[in-house]
Amino acid sequence: MQYALITGASRGIGAAIAARLAADGHHVIINYASNHAAARQTLDAITAAGGKGELLPFDVSDKQAIEAALSAWQEANPDKHISILVNNAGIRMDSLMVFMQDEQWQQVVDTTLNGFFHITRRLLKEMLTHRHGRIINITSLSGTKGLPGQANYSAAKAALTGATKALAQEVAQRKVTVNAIAPGFIETDMTSSLDQESLCKLIPAGRFGKPDEVAALASFLASDQAAYITGQTIHINGGLYT
Repeated sequence: MQYALITGASRGIGAAIAARLAADGHHVIINYASNHAAARQTLDAITAAGGKGELLPFDVSDKQAIEAALSAWQEANPDKHISILVNNAGIRMDSLMVFMQDEQWQQVVDTTLNGFFHITRRLLKEMLTHRHGRIINITSLSGTKGLPGQANYSAAKAALTGATKALAQEVAQRKVTVNAIAPGFIETDMTSSLDQESLCKLIPAGRFGKPDEVAALASFLASDQAAYITGQTIHINGGLYT
């Protein structure tokens, strides 16, 4: 049994990935910032289905909070280590750049990009020591295509894609893979305010994706069958962008 940390896993894509990895036999560590009720609901559903997991709250944009939470977990589990990391946490604070406030830029970058850096660096040593690891970064169509009103989000996700490619080359010899999943429009709370009917007309598949479809891809990338896949960004967007 491997230990898998999924950030931002209280709902949406993160919750779906946590449930799928638990069904695969991994012990899932569900990270969340503040929505304890949703995180508990996710964990309860996992345990009811026979899976194993636990909650680990911390703010991924806070370096000190990351260090405190991961240090406490490792002290409580001295004979265990996290070998699967899914950097899923992210926020949107959309605005045209001419109107964008400093905090809108900084909070999005801190959550998506700096969170990836501090968490991954903290866990990477154990993966390299054990010569096994799976790092999966959830990027976005926005980081590849760019979307108006999302200069902050697009910049953070594009940077995460670049970091994925660089890190993959650094750690491949130690049997640690690093890949990115770039979802398009997926039915989650984050997309609930969008005009789905109009947007579906732009998507060749004619619909939004499901969180479980992203989770299935994450499950494969976390498996032994994906050991020769690294440094890749895999799009899951119904053909909207190729």
